Amino acid sequence: MKFSNGCWLDKPGYQIYSPKEVYNYKIEGDILTIYAPCNNINQRGDTLKGPVITYKISSPMENVIRVRAYHFMGKQKKAPSFEIFEDEHNNFVIEDNEKEIIFKSGNVKAVINKEVFEINFYKGDKKLTSSKPRGLAYVNTEEERVFMKVPEDGVFMKEELHLSVGELVYGLGEKFTPLVKNGQSIDIWNEDGGTSTEQSYKSIPFYMTNKGYGVFVNHPEKVSFEVGSEKVTKVQFSVPGECLDYFIIGGESMKEVVENYTTLTGKPALPPAWSFGLWLTTSFTTNYDEETVNSFVDGMADRDLPLRVFHFDCFWMKDFNWCNFEWDSRVFPDPKGMLTRLKKKGLKICVWINPYIAQESKLFDEGMEHGYLIKKPNGDVWQWDLWQPAMGIVDFTNPDACKWYSSKLKELIDMGVDCFKTDFGERIPTEVAYFDGSDPYKMHNYYTQIYNKVVFETLKENLGEDEAAVFARSATVGGQQFPVHWGGDCEANYESMAESLRGGLSLCMSGFGFWSHDIGGFESTATADVYKRWVAFGLLSSHSRLHGSSSYRVPWLYDEEACDVVRFFTKLKCSIMPYLYNAANDAALIGTPVMRAMILEFQNDLACNYLDKQYMLGDSILVAPIFNEEGEANYYLPEGTWTNFISGKKYEGGRWIKEIHDYSSVPMMVKENSLIAVGCESSKPDYHYREDISIFAYELKEDKEAKTTIIDMKGKITLDVGVLKKGNAITIKSTGTEGNWSLVLKNISNIEKVDGGEIVTEGEDTKIIFNSGNCMAICYSK
Repeated sequence: MKFSNGCWLDKPGYQIYSPKEVYNYKIEGDILTIYAPCNNINQRGDTLKGPVITYKISSPMENVIRVRAYHFMGKQKKAPSFEIFEDEHNNFVIEDNEKEIIFKSGNVKAVINKEVFEINFYKGDKKLTSSKPRGLAYVNTEEERVFMKVPEDGVFMKEELHLSVGELVYGLGEKFTPLVKNGQSIDIWNEDGGTSTEQSYKSIPFYMTNKGYGVFVNHPEKVSFEVGSEKVTKVQFSVPGECLDYFIIGGESMKEVVENYTTLTGKPALPPAWSFGLWLTTSFTTNYDEETVNSFVDGMADRDLPLRVFHFDCFWMKDFNWCNFEWDSRVFPDPKGMLTRLKKKGLKICVWINPYIAQESKLFDEGMEHGYLIKKPNGDVWQWDLWQPAMGIVDFTNPDACKWYSSKLKELIDMGVDCFKTDFGERIPTEVAYFDGSDPYKMHNYYTQIYNKVVFETLKENLGEDEAAVFARSATVGGQQFPVHWGGDCEANYESMAESLRGGLSLCMSGFGFWSHDIGGFESTATADVYKRWVAFGLLSSHSRLHGSSSYRVPWLYDEEACDVVRFFTKLKCSIMPYLYNAANDAALIGTPVMRAMILEFQNDLACNYLDKQYMLGDSILVAPIFNEEGEANYYLPEGTWTNFISGKKYEGGRWIKEIHDYSSVPMMVKENSLIAVGCESSKPDYHYREDISIFAYELKEDKEAKTTIIDMKGKITLDVGVLKKGNAITIKSTGTEGNWSLVLKNISNIEKVDGGEIVTEGEDTKIIFNSGNCMAICYSK
């Protein structure tokens, strides 16, 4: 929201009050409270003027500083609020001198100027950003024409944080607009707008910059950001009301900023390994029954196309009855038997749901009678006709409604359903009254959090913590705890494929560890060319789903080569699951996303600042999808020697590459000094990753150890490997307790001698096999 009229003037009708000086302060427990009047106090009479901004500065965890600024503190606090995970043992230091108050947490500090009010934030001695004079402000949109009465919708709090030369802003949720947010006006307000607009299914009031800090605005309601758009050297954020609450999040790198943010707001759960396999759906409005489903499943098996999850989209339920959680008996007369038969074919089962109850559903009367549906302020059930005619919405602020909804899911789980696609959650009205009295404006974005949590927790309770996974479209802060999320409704063309990737990278820079998208595009039907290129992209994403709207997505409907492409990349993904699942475990434990924008991994390489058509899959593999009919790849390799995982071809980095790829090829580049774990299985993603595992060592660097970890499907470490090259000696150390494994030294030949292992093949690569997880070996090259 914009308040200014150029550099010196305010927009007509706005009264803007900013703090001028530190008049007084006190320390109470772990909070520094500062009183900052919006006029200079030169004599006692000046204390009779207002407003005064009350600051409360604290630190919920090391390297994070929280700033709360209040105009009036007497306003009732209404739910909901984001869950913040604080460190009770965090230490902070407050220093006071003649001109400044310094609040330190770890390596991050806030320096408050007493004389001319401003706050400068530092990491060590490096300035990160600052709130300059006139930065923070209380805004009233009109004079107080009625004594002591200000219209609620006319009051705002805003802050402006400084951007330095070359400073770029990333994040703010799943945004399909340019990856670098400078110059954009962004409202944090979840909407169902597809992937080709400024609207977003997952709006997150968190951003970070390439200077290595993040800002989290702790408000579930609409937060309006002006990212170098109103004032080109400022990120302004504003919220309606009398207070503003934000966090400055430090870190030694951009990756560590994300890690600290997810420590504060919740780490992603580790999805079950099976969820990383290929998903196939019925598509949305297509006609299907059990025979159709079997034709898809058997057709995939007959063509040796590994399939792990089958998803039933909306019309598994009878039309006009969504959601009643009952199979449409007209086309699925024996649903439990059908699911049993499908599961015997090695499949997991997913079904579509949403939080809306249509009037024709038998659950509508039940929900209305017991108060399980959101109501209007006058007590009527809120209803509308967009999506399902006369639908109501489940009120998840009512604990009994949560149990009711969960019980319907449990019946499906007992029948054989393994997970749920939690669609929608964005179209949440604000002219309503919630069971627990929640503020409806705050609930608009937050609704998705309790919706997805109820579903995720139901799966955990009934299937076990290691088996819970949803496929969610909407999210807010903390939603990363309930993976997986997908990118929403995209078109079936290259432009939409690229915008989907931008949205995914933006989301993953906003604390989300796992992300997917509709391979081939959702709307319309892709050409065979687009479909095959999207398959390569989709199967080199964290999660992979073939899904569409009005047409099926089985590959043989495109052409036979499409089957070859799906087969190749599905098996490729399954083979690298030991590497990929370790990256997934890091996302769960640390918070680093599986799919990473290049800037996140190569923060000091200026060429990576704007890259949004390529990404890192884990910390060692670069993927550059192809977005054109010519098969032309244009991508950037940072410094070092890179090796194409598929072809084995080597490239020197620090430059752009332009080349042509066929459909069974894509730039999938392994950076130097990497260890990539490859498993023995290529037909499913969930297998014993230590069985006949090979670890490929790429372009070992002198005196720099390469490391990798192998985990099992519960996140338990089963093998740690370190490889160090020094002169002509290569030292291999590993710890583990079970099974054989081998190390393949890529591009290192002429091994003269091996102490502690056995060479089983020689040639361009050298393979050394070990019969124990605990080993110490040295190879000597000529």
